[in-house]
Amino acid sequence: MSAEFDAVVVGSGPNGLAAAITLARAGCSVLVVEAHDHPGGGMRSLELTLPGFVHDVCAAIHPLALASPFFKELPLHEHGLAWVYPDAEVAHPFENGPAVLVERDLEATAQQFGVDAAAYRRLVRPYARAWHKVIHDFLGPLRIPRYPAMFVRFGVPALLPAATLARLAFQGERARAVFAGMAGHSLMPLEHAATGAFGLMLLMLSHSVGWPLARGGSQAIADALVGYLKTLGGRLTTGQAVRSIDELPPARLYMLSVTPRQMLRMAGERLSPAYRRQLARYRYAPGAFKVDYALSSPIPWHDPAVARAATVHVGGTLDEIAASERAPWNNHPGERPFVLLAQPSLFDDTRTPDGGHTAWTYCHVPNGSDVNMTARMEAQIERFAPGFTGSVLARHTHSAAAMELYNANYIGGDINGGVQDLRQLFTRPAVRVSPYSTPDPAIYICSASTPPGGGIHGLSGYFAALAALRRNGLHPGADAS
Repeated sequence: MSAEFDAVVVGSGPNGLAAAITLARAGCSVLVVEAHDHPGGGMRSLELTLPGFVHDVCAAIHPLALASPFFKELPLHEHGLAWVYPDAEVAHPFENGPAVLVERDLEATAQQFGVDAAAYRRLVRPYARAWHKVIHDFLGPLRIPRYPAMFVRFGVPALLPAATLARLAFQGERARAVFAGMAGHSLMPLEHAATGAFGLMLLMLSHSVGWPLARGGSQAIADALVGYLKTLGGRLTTGQAVRSIDELPPARLYMLSVTPRQMLRMAGERLSPAYRRQLARYRYAPGAFKVDYALSSPIPWHDPAVARAATVHVGGTLDEIAASERAPWNNHPGERPFVLLAQPSLFDDTRTPDGGHTAWTYCHVPNGSDVNMTARMEAQIERFAPGFTGSVLARHTHSAAAMELYNANYIGGDINGGVQDLRQLFTRPAVRVSPYSTPDPAIYICSASTPPGGGIHGLSGYFAALAALRRNGLHPGADAS
């Protein structure tokens, strides 16, 4: 049977769309198939609480999108995407004393750490100055580094557990807590090796590209990517859940933006037994419990300076955050969860009706958990913003189990596409020369379950598409790497 398309892509999240765009730019005819009625995956925005209150269902803040060498190539501004930059990148409130504001200005940030000011400069400044070198060598598949000196300089401390690195680098609790908050994005216990990489990477991005949000909601990123794909001749069909690869139109290539579990279900019979065994052993991370709020007023932070940042790390000290992130791995939710919070309506007035505000929050829980964490999360926020619950007009919750129902890629609520430790960092989802290829030369995996992992950056899809083009003798087009 002749191919109807050069490539069919399953999934219209950032990686599925990145794969489709990369293939279309190389001259391929491309069809994207999406299960939901609207494209976007982790880039959707909906009125979850009250009419007129727009909430980001998944990702809300996008430092990796700004850092992504692939996204930087694309004329997304021509398709309606506008970035909004808060006054400060991240706020970390404390019960005793003022909050720390991680600002784009590294010196202004360092001065808030007192005895640790010089140590903060020594640790973070080299990476902030050479951020593009770190991004090139660490956000992608394992390869010979283009910048070996910086690769080693970043890689050695990055291998350390975040808790260890924080205690070695800093004397005071404020700097240690801020580092822990950054590393808490890893979905791993801060005592695990290589969690230091997450803290270093996110601090580096704070002082280089920033932590912006998309005007109007993260859906604007998806809409811009789809708009650009269509100018290249790509097609999109929505509302079509794919149970088997055999349901798809004939194509030379199939790019599946799915996790290993779904890959086995969709295409297992076309894969070798050894590869199937590797996929079956793939490990998933803790899940996320998410609460979206419609508010009558801004969050009443004890330190008003917290309102300068769109992103707030609500968790207190290093020890408190470490305990919270350890709990889901021991199969129980934390009593005082580390809450990742965004307050986008302070900086984007398109999100709410006049006078209203939104808050976006989540914490980590055991994979697949259906425990309702709302009360515990609100108690944490109230510690640093007394009276917060008095401003709540409406709530919308997603348990970890509900997150998977919403997006099949979020296995058990895992929003990162799988554990991202040393065993699954560059070799996710299987040990192969190219982690994107499969034993069937027509089938590729291009989701966050491949390097470099989760985040709105499109690089997993981009690198998967390049691998497919090269393996099939097609011209790969521009190389953003």
